[in-house]
Amino acid sequence: MKATRVALTSDVVKYEPGKGLEDGFELFSDVVTDGWIVTESLIKLERPNGDIVCPYILHRRGRTFIGVGDYIVTDSDGTRQVCGEDKIHKRYDFKE
Repeated sequence: MKATRVALTSDVVKYEPGKGLEDGFELFSDVVTDGWIVTESLIKLERPNGDIVCPYILHRRGRTFIGVGDYIVTDSDGTRQVCGEDKIHKRYDFKE
């Protein structure tokens, strides 16, 4: 069966720490030891106690960690995702 994807309107915001765009944070040490992801470009924030944490968003497949230059996309149906700076302008037509 072939289908055409339904167009959705999305809010697209470049990630900035302190704006509350993430769903949570994971200790960087846990990301490294528990994860199977490349960690070089992940955003790493230092807490006052010295812990290094990485922000993420939650979605139906689990967590997606936010990298440097990433955007947070929230579709009109409430679905959230992370999109890299290298792909955001190829996937979305920006209008005010």
